[in-house]
Amino acid sequence: MMSDHDERRRFQRIAFDAPTELFQGERCWQVKLLDLSLKGLLIECPTPWNADLTQDFDALIHLGPQATVRMQVEQRHEEDDRLGFVCLYIDIDSMTHLHRLVELNLADSTEMMRELRKLIEV
Repeated sequence: MMSDHDERRRFQRIAFDAPTELFQGERCWQVKLLDLSLKGLLIECPTPWNADLTQDFDALIHLGPQATVRMQVEQRHEEDDRLGFVCLYIDIDSMTHLHRLVELNLADSTEMMRELRKLIEV
């Protein structure tokens, strides 16, 4: 059965494992990335999770030695041991890396174009 959250999801999520860090002020959490999309990411909840949910986070996803995705995110949901974040801001270099990653993992280019149109509509 799909939850309300699943039905509202508009972007294809890609299962991906990469070293990922979440920052909030002076706090830093090394987290397990479960999946990501052009509009956000899903992580395994770190222990302890003592974040200020009224403040935004910076997420840093290390794709390789020369490629990182940095985005400003906001926590949108917590379900079981998972935390979902929506992207508030992403720089052009990070978007280029993320776009390429999503493109390589989608079945066809038509799907990628649909994803980009949805991103622009938001």
